[in-house]
Amino acid sequence: MAKYLVTGGAGFIGSNLVDKLIEKGHEVVVIDNLSTGKKENINPSAKFYQFDICDIDKIYGAFDGVKFVFHLAAIPSVPMSIQDPVGTSEINILGTINVLRAAQVAGCKRVIFASSSAVYGDQKEFPIKESAVLNFKSPYALHKLVGEQYARLFTDIYKLPVICLRYFNVYGPRIDINSDYSLVIGKFLKLHAQNMPLTIFGDGNQTRSFCYVDDVIEANIKASENDKLVGGEVINIGHEKSFSINSLAELIGGKIQYLPERLGDILHTQADISLAKELLNWEPKICLRDGVEKTKQWFLKNEE
Repeated sequence: MAKYLVTGGAGFIGSNLVDKLIEKGHEVVVIDNLSTGKKENINPSAKFYQFDICDIDKIYGAFDGVKFVFHLAAIPSVPMSIQDPVGTSEINILGTINVLRAAQVAGCKRVIFASSSAVYGDQKEFPIKESAVLNFKSPYALHKLVGEQYARLFTDIYKLPVICLRYFNVYGPRIDINSDYSLVIGKFLKLHAQNMPLTIFGDGNQTRSFCYVDDVIEANIKASENDKLVGGEVINIGHEKSFSINSLAELIGGKIQYLPERLGDILHTQADISLAKELLNWEPKICLRDGVEKTKQWFLKNEE
């Protein structure tokens, strides 16, 4: 079995990915500075390094013998990137360059970079194809676009194949429910448990292509294993159906409180996953209702 490295492996998506890789019998290395990740999320069978990806001299050694890298470490928050464009840029841009450089020096076979649908910004045509003209609205979105450009450069110049997956609104077990910048489903679950109104920024008619974490993990693994990919590809990973924030609130239940629209928020997203179907033979399997129920059950168990 191959040796894998997951940056951000103590976080929401990263820890779920680590679990699946270990379940498949692989050796796994985790790099995480635990700024947002949780040590208890880390699979005990993984080798854990509490390193910051901005410290390139430290992270080099963790890449020894690694064949595949999943780069998920980031500050994935639009509001935080607006509040602190300098600090978040250092982690999301410089940290990404460091990871790519360490992977290249170590002779890794492939890197999968976690990008974001935030790069699209507000669009007029749906579903959104990878070829859409980008209209990003936040430093975070720009960070991810810069990461994609470095992925192409490392593929072309250093012959390190880097595949970029643009995530659309991932949710599921281990979603961060306590952060001020928590994704909407995590925030809704916490508010619901506290018998507080579900707070919605704007009118709630904005739509998202919510994608359950298990489906996203499958896409990552397929991207690492697929020999048709040569590097530099950018692939949407989301749900073909989009749902309004109001409909999500109705699924979770409770009163709703509407607040002013936030700076940097996107009005609508809907993923065109034709390329994912063609290149990865992938499409999501979990519908929103089932995914929210699975996430709610995890939340209730976690709160006990």
